[in-house]
Amino acid sequence: MRPEDYQPPLTWWSHLWRLGLMLVISGVAWGSRAGYQWDHARWWFIADVSVGIVCYVLIWFRRRYPVPVAALTNLASIISASSAGAGTLAMVSLSTRRRWREIIPQAILALGCGVLGEEFFNVPDVQEPAVLRYGILVAIIATMVAWGMYIGSRRELLASWRARAILAEAEREAEVRQARSVERARIAREMHDVLAHRISTVSMYAGALSYRDDLDRDQVRATAQTIQETSRMALTELREVLGVLREGPGDAEPEQPQALPDDLDSLIDDGRRGGMRIEYMCSADLTGLAPARFRTLYRCLQEALTNARKHAPAATVTVRIKGDAERGVDLIVDNPLPLRDDDAMMPPRSGFGLVGVAERVALSGGRQSAVRTDDRRFVLHVWLPWQS
Repeated sequence: MRPEDYQPPLTWWSHLWRLGLMLVISGVAWGSRAGYQWDHARWWFIADVSVGIVCYVLIWFRRRYPVPVAALTNLASIISASSAGAGTLAMVSLSTRRRWREIIPQAILALGCGVLGEEFFNVPDVQEPAVLRYGILVAIIATMVAWGMYIGSRRELLASWRARAILAEAEREAEVRQARSVERARIAREMHDVLAHRISTVSMYAGALSYRDDLDRDQVRATAQTIQETSRMALTELREVLGVLREGPGDAEPEQPQALPDDLDSLIDDGRRGGMRIEYMCSADLTGLAPARFRTLYRCLQEALTNARKHAPAATVTVRIKGDAERGVDLIVDNPLPLRDDDAMMPPRSGFGLVGVAERVALSGGRQSAVRTDDRRFVLHVWLPWQS
């Protein structure tokens, strides 16, 4: 992280208290010299104040040009004691960057300029031991560097915490968006699985009513009654699915309403009542199949029958289910392809049904294939593991 990345913006209050502290430091440093300069070296008094004012102007550019400002204020300290406040802030500000290649040269320069100032621009009336004067000078420079490095370290730590918080918030928002996307996909799969089976039946009967003009009144009434019952069942199942989705169950757990082994026979009978010709063979005892796996098996068979009704309504559909706890369970749905497509009668092709089947099977740890054979047959093969 660069120093520029964790330097906090300064408010008017930040500028104000820094200015006040600089004036206090300058007043303490210049207080012992001001009287002597005014009485004995008026030019020195004017030069000291002028250089100090220049340093106070330069200090506002310390963040943009930290090294030049620190160097100029250090050089100014040779002749000007009133620039001590600005020089202190410049050195502390430079040290907050925590770059030794910048700090060490400026610390040496500050020490050298301080020695020159004590030797050539010291007040004659104030005489102290050299060891004490230079010891105090070294201590002041070390204190400025240490204080600046502490401030820089604290700023970097706060900036890293702030960056982590922003990153965590961004990750949380991304997880929320992903969860919403997964939930939308799950809702779409549930809606398709539940409604497509019923709506395809309604579409087939409604198409027969609009296509055939040789039906008597009783046949039309029976067909309309079938459409009404199927539509009511679709609305009931839609209400059940929406109720389930509002409860928010976990995707890893089986969801209600749950399909049971007997529901496969009901699904086959329902298709036969809808006019399909189905040959159904089941040689597996599905009572020991994991509930989540059976749900996937049920949905795959439901989707296969729906596709057969939509795309090959007059064909004979062969359904075979076999397997056991060791080999898993196989679902094979086989039907001949239609000789031609009647655009007026066929429902639109979406292709999402097989995509949903493949996704469900993959999430269950199984395999799925949907192929068209050379003898114009469509075969859907699904294999699922027996247990979760």
